[in-house]
Amino acid sequence: MNTGSKLAEYLLEIKAVKLSPAEPFTWSSGWKSPIYCDNRITLSYPHIRMFIKEELASLIKSKYPEAGAICGVATAGIAIGALVADSLNLPFSYCRPKPKEHGMKNQLEGEIRKGQQVVVIEDLISTGGSSLQVVRYLREQGYEIAGMAAIFTYEFDKATEAFESENCSVFTLGTYSDTIAMAAKNGYVEKSDLEQLALWREEPSMWNPVSQL
Repeated sequence: MNTGSKLAEYLLEIKAVKLSPAEPFTWSSGWKSPIYCDNRITLSYPHIRMFIKEELASLIKSKYPEAGAICGVATAGIAIGALVADSLNLPFSYCRPKPKEHGMKNQLEGEIRKGQQVVVIEDLISTGGSSLQVVRYLREQGYEIAGMAAIFTYEFDKATEAFESENCSVFTLGTYSDTIAMAAKNGYVEKSDLEQLALWREEPSMWNPVSQL
């Protein structure tokens, strides 16, 4: 079993991924979604946490051999980013998409030395908006971005275009396609749901199960 399939199996098993095409979730953006993914749940399962840490570390060694520092995207990328940095024996920091509104009003927590190639760690790629806010901020501060690594992506065309426009590479352990394939194989969804799940990924901002009936 490849990494994407194994990750999908784990996420479905612990309900970090929930699928509900008939009664969709509503995202903060207002989008209706037949899937909800919360990778923070994986931190409560040592064997899954270890799997993700080791696979992300291996991915970074392969895709970003010049990496000199790891920076997690707050908040969901902080824990897994720290684990990966520890595995690679690299400095760790984390960055918010926007500055804090109190205290020192920091956006970056921790230190990155100029000249270090930074790999940004995210838990989940949806449209890429908040992730790329961090990339832009770090670049504005004079830091060199090697690229981004994440646990999971919804595979939206909008995200692909956004990362390309920012000239920022991104690699993930698992994908929406991996997850839906595993869900169908292991009986988490009915075959009749697969069309709706495919339609959502093509036009997530317009999708509504009622309008598709």
